[in-house]
Amino acid sequence: QVQLVESGGGLVQAGGSLRLSCAASGSTFSIYKMGWFRQAPGKEREFVAAIISGSGYTSYADSVKGRFTISRDNAKNLVYLQMNSLKPEDTAVYYCARDPSRSLLFGTTPRAYDTWGQGTQVTVSS
Repeated sequence: QVQLVESGGGLVQAGGSLRLSCAASGSTFSIYKMGWFRQAPGKEREFVAAIISGSGYTSYADSVKGRFTISRDNAKNLVYLQMNSLKPEDTAVYYCARDPSRSLLFGTTPRAYDTWGQGTQVTVSS
């Protein structure tokens, strides 16, 4: 059973940066697509970014494109989300998740993902 554990969240001023990490257990980590989602209070969980293993192809939500970068280190079973130029509207709990589909299409809805971490809080002050 794969387990995902996020870290790296915190409080940062607008314009600042944070790097989130997601550590995955299990020997088959490298074959799966991985994604990041976020959920602000009173809002639905929304897609942030995803990455395909091997090719390194990535996908981003329009709201974070050009500011966030998703990457992975398969040797270490880690997925990262580098967040730059943070805005107050980026405040949310951030979750990493595993997409079990072998399709080359990116899943951008929560139901496409079968395993989730516990989340890490990111708060951006104005």
